[in-house]
Amino acid sequence: MQVTLTVNGEVVTREVEARLLLVHFLRDELGLTGTHAGCDTSNCGACVVLYDGEPVKSCTVLTPMAGGHDVRTVEDLERDDRLDPVQQGFMECHGLQCGFCTPGMMLTARALLDAEPDPDEQQIREAISGQICRCTGYTSIVRSVRWAAEREAADREAVDAS
Repeated sequence: MQVTLTVNGEVVTREVEARLLLVHFLRDELGLTGTHAGCDTSNCGACVVLYDGEPVKSCTVLTPMAGGHDVRTVEDLERDDRLDPVQQGFMECHGLQCGFCTPGMMLTARALLDAEPDPDEQQIREAISGQICRCTGYTSIVRSVRWAAEREAADREAVDAS
């Protein structure tokens, strides 16, 4: 069947099987390999993308269901050769180790900061609670998201001051 959706700001139309999962469409059809297929049970969260701005496990969405919707992957976080503050925060605060869960974590963090610019530790932990990181105790991930929130607040203050 034919499906049309917006992926990272670009309208995409493809012929797909009705049973094709969005994670496989993004990786195999579009070459967007930042979205990881982790567990095949929807437990790990490595496949999280933003679906109309909300974090969604792309292994739970059939591609035809995404027709008419906006999907954003980790490849879309960097803009104009500038890292998103979330990406920068993960670098600065060592929020990644093996990196497998990182794209989904970053997208979840981006959605959180878009909805709540100044989240506390509990809000961050709650936001990422649907994702599993097997390498860390989540402390550096939480610190990374706080770093991004503080960076964005500083950037807003600088714009307001000018």
